[in-house]
Amino acid sequence: MVLKHDDALRLLREAELSVEGRLVDASNATLYCLATLDDAAVPVVYKPVRGERPLWDFPDGTLAGREVAAYLVSEATGWGVVPPTVMRDGPFGSGMCQLWVDVDEQVDLAALARSDHPDLRRMAVFDAVVNNADRKGGHLLPRPDGRVLGVDHGICFSAEDKLRTLLWQWRGLPLTDEAVEVLSRLRAELEGDLGEALHELLTVTEVQATVERVDRIITSRRHPEPSPDWPAIPWPPF
Repeated sequence: MVLKHDDALRLLREAELSVEGRLVDASNATLYCLATLDDAAVPVVYKPVRGERPLWDFPDGTLAGREVAAYLVSEATGWGVVPPTVMRDGPFGSGMCQLWVDVDEQVDLAALARSDHPDLRRMAVFDAVVNNADRKGGHLLPRPDGRVLGVDHGICFSAEDKLRTLLWQWRGLPLTDEAVEVLSRLRAELEGDLGEALHELLTVTEVQATVERVDRIITSRRHPEPSPDWPAIPWPPF
């Protein structure tokens, strides 16, 4: 079933969730559910806060909120990098609920991650903005229509530089004109409604660090280089 964006958000917020299974490869509790509302039954991913594994460098119980914050930034760019995502109550309490994305199983993720697909270049800029510490190949979702989306943004938005990704093929290269325009618009929105929404999900320091990252990228007009002080690639990479 193909849903319009607003209809997808309404379903994610209001539908009854029934747990159908668990994604066992995920490090945190990640449940495959059916979201039923009116005559629609749509698959979704539900990650309850109580199922989050504690991390040494991120506050406990904050990963679901970071996933929603990543979605809000994605929407503000207009690139639609992240599937529709909301915070809501569910069978195991408050958590992140995200629209399930069907993927093209024929796509080689290792080859895709090394490619120059335009959606991946946009995703590389997005990851730099949200300070994604875990862009694995398995977090890329190649859709049957040729688009590529990204998921699993629970360890984003640290105030410290933590960018870890497989998408380094544009490191040091000039940004596209599109990216410069998008980042300039995003910077303005961080001073308005987007910034207010992020303050509900992140700390003041983390929101300010996001603004500063956008400023640095706009000033340099280049894709960032790997940091010598932090592992450049997540482990495992897939």
